[in-house]
Amino acid sequence: MASPSDHKANIIDGKAIAQTIRNEIAAEVHQLAQKHGKVPGLAVVIVGNRKDSQSYVNMKRKACAEVGIKSFDIDLPEQVSEAELIAKVDELNANPDVHGILVQLPLPKHINEENVLTEISIEKDVDGFHPLNIGRLAMKGRDPLFLPCTPKGCLELLSRSGITVKGKKAVVVGRSNIVGLPVSLLLLKADATVTIVHSHSQDPEKVIREADIIIAAAGQAMMVKGSWIKPGAAVIDVGTNAIDDPSKKSGYRLVGDVHYQEACKVAGWITPVPGGVGPMTVAMLLKNTLDGAKRVIEH
Repeated sequence: MASPSDHKANIIDGKAIAQTIRNEIAAEVHQLAQKHGKVPGLAVVIVGNRKDSQSYVNMKRKACAEVGIKSFDIDLPEQVSEAELIAKVDELNANPDVHGILVQLPLPKHINEENVLTEISIEKDVDGFHPLNIGRLAMKGRDPLFLPCTPKGCLELLSRSGITVKGKKAVVVGRSNIVGLPVSLLLLKADATVTIVHSHSQDPEKVIREADIIIAAAGQAMMVKGSWIKPGAAVIDVGTNAIDDPSKKSGYRLVGDVHYQEACKVAGWITPVPGGVGPMTVAMLLKNTLDGAKRVIEH
């Protein structure tokens, strides 16, 4: 019998799973092009020059090229007015070759995010952030046209790893509009018993320790310790936090919201950072774009 210290969690390889999904998408895009002479189109809108946003956007544009999705690149200056940005969104709404519109968040302070996201046609809302899509996600028996990419990626990682969600206790750490809230709604739709832990929760450790499934999306480096994890639990780590590391050329390294080394000794499954949830987010964006295009082209 192996001693507990020898325990090693199953590593969920998000990069490999995402690549499988991208291959599936590329095949479907090819079929669409052959049968209907049309390809899916994704408009990626970025405002300003935040380094992290630019690298995310480049990743998304590159991924489009890889699967044969046409990418429409909209790069706007930091000073662009809200009205100009909304006019750009309207133009993309009206363009029949664009099946998905993504506005990279966060937007500069002078622009009201909700006004912009609400302007995106619900049929093209591949990020799944339109209030109507989120509202449908929240309601029983309703289905949004698109599910938000990161939450969708988290559930896809669970299902492709053979992890049952139905009837399980799931704890979501964090309640952001982008991940925490929608992922908790998705888990609820998948029949889990869901608890959300956030900055005002008392004794988060106690709550997390009861979870069969942990989705960590709080943006706090290595917040969830190994001792907080129930043996055998599935841990999906959405966090990407840069911490100082003088041994690295860049001077920093990326860590998740979970203490990976400790968690590996207790958890049944765990996603690494990087190489876990990140690649899945991009794969789900491509999938949403394909689905949006199929609704229009095959109609």
